[in-house]
Amino acid sequence: MDDYIIITNNPMVVEEFGTEKEIEFYDVDYENILVKVRDKIYKGHELLSHPLSGSVKPGETPYKSIMVSKRVGSLEEKYVKLIESSIQTVGKFSFKPTINDQKTLKDLQVVDRTLLNSAIASADA
Repeated sequence: MDDYIIITNNPMVVEEFGTEKEIEFYDVDYENILVKVRDKIYKGHELLSHPLSGSVKPGETPYKSIMVSKRVGSLEEKYVKLIESSIQTVGKFSFKPTINDQKTLKDLQVVDRTLLNSAIASADA
């Protein structure tokens, strides 16, 4: 099994990887996914993918998938600083509720999944 956990609010990630990867799915917004990741980091997990990766701004998508290590070690200040800064950045945005049609939401799920695919390829290499 892989050495990482995927934390996501993207149902497409669960559909695609749910049987082969360890996934924690939460039905929460982007900012709260970062909070879930922060909780893992404070327990000693390493941050393996960037919380603000991609060119889609947090206010333009409700979906985010982030990888953390399965291994729990000591608390790493660099990960704490990165996740706390990311939470503050995302807090400045709010998802535009006008983007609520299913096609657009599916497209945003695909963007998040594609970014995750890249991170998985790097982690599995």
